[in-house]
Amino acid sequence: MARLTFPGGIHTYDGKKLSKDKPISAILPKGDLVFPLSQHIGTPAKPLVAKGDTVLVGQKIAEASDGISAHVISSVSGTVKAIEKRLTPTGKMVESIVITNDGEYKKIEGFGQDRDYSKMSKSEIRQAVKEAGIVGLGGAGFPTHIKLTPKDENKIDYVIVNGAECEPYLTSDYRLMMEAGEIILGGLKILLRLFDKAEGIIAIEDINPDVIKKFQELTAKETNIKVKILKTKYPQGGERQLVYATTGRKLNSKKIPADLGCIVNNVGTVAAIYMAVAKSTPLTHRIVTVSGDAIAEPQNFYVPLGINFSEIIEAAKGFTAQPKKIIIGGPMMGTSVYTHDLPVTKTSSTLLAFIKDEAAVEESACIRCGKCHEHCPLNLLPIKLQMAAIHNEYEKFKKLDGMECCGCGCCSYVCPAKRSLTQSIVQTKQRILKENK
Repeated sequence: MARLTFPGGIHTYDGKKLSKDKPISAILPKGDLVFPLSQHIGTPAKPLVAKGDTVLVGQKIAEASDGISAHVISSVSGTVKAIEKRLTPTGKMVESIVITNDGEYKKIEGFGQDRDYSKMSKSEIRQAVKEAGIVGLGGAGFPTHIKLTPKDENKIDYVIVNGAECEPYLTSDYRLMMEAGEIILGGLKILLRLFDKAEGIIAIEDINPDVIKKFQELTAKETNIKVKILKTKYPQGGERQLVYATTGRKLNSKKIPADLGCIVNNVGTVAAIYMAVAKSTPLTHRIVTVSGDAIAEPQNFYVPLGINFSEIIEAAKGFTAQPKKIIIGGPMMGTSVYTHDLPVTKTSSTLLAFIKDEAAVEESACIRCGKCHEHCPLNLLPIKLQMAAIHNEYEKFKKLDGMECCGCGCCSYVCPAKRSLTQSIVQTKQRILKENK
């Protein structure tokens, strides 16, 4: 069978063997839990509780604002200790609800109750997803109920489940696919109920034959769901690259997948949709990979949202040595942080800790090798974009299609001069977007 792929891209050091074969294990929190009001793209949620209030597991503690926003749900029962600004994995201070866990885990009425989604209307399914506070768990954080409400649902041809966990070291999606394939398939079936003309696609990289076999067996009798095997390459899990590899359709920065007849969701998001709709269970937990050579026992943990990363590191038996670099997310597109005293949010897929700081290598002059262009999955000219960025030549930057950059990091990875190409381009893109608001 032909492997599906995209132009450009790179083959990075995998790093997944550190945690790939470690089954998911659950952690109960010890300290306070912190729930930022902004764990998604869009406007922050609005608090529904005040200091001193008692809350339950599954309770909506902050409500989605108008426009693009998402509810925040408590993962524990306890008392609201404070509503104050706290540091988040994004590096920003964000207004947050702090809850003291009472250790009793008392749930709201109806939590976990079975529902026959075959009898639910499309609007009821979308409402259940919204009430669950689900956002894209692959890192983007776009509110899922909005994604599932395109302008014309009859123009959706494909519902794609993104099982291409292409970032090095990340294995939470792999473990989820291996351990909860039936739940993911159930989530896809729910999504297909929303789009009458759509075909389901489960996209998996060829480096995971065990996952491919599992889903081929699960979908053997499904007439409208296909497993598509992707060539293992970074950034295959990127939305543009995934849509192109699976459908041949080309996205750009001015379009979203729905404009091309596609709805794309990460496997974790699809599993969360099943739990919300079929099991009346809102988004209160997620799977987090903790890995890197500074972690004593790299693992995959099922954790409550709001738990402190320090507690997860402790569950992984701590550090082997003082880490020189800590990253929330993958090494290619994650955020480098100076502390692990941070709460797990909806988009926190990974904590990586490394003894050696690879980013400490000094930059040198461009040698005109062309590798950055050769490996760019969007066929951009990164070194020219960096030069335009350095000189604040915004019009030139836009003419060179700098606004199309997806920030994947391929150019910086392959650059023999170790130039911070991606950082310069992404920062300039952000400045231009801010000025155009």
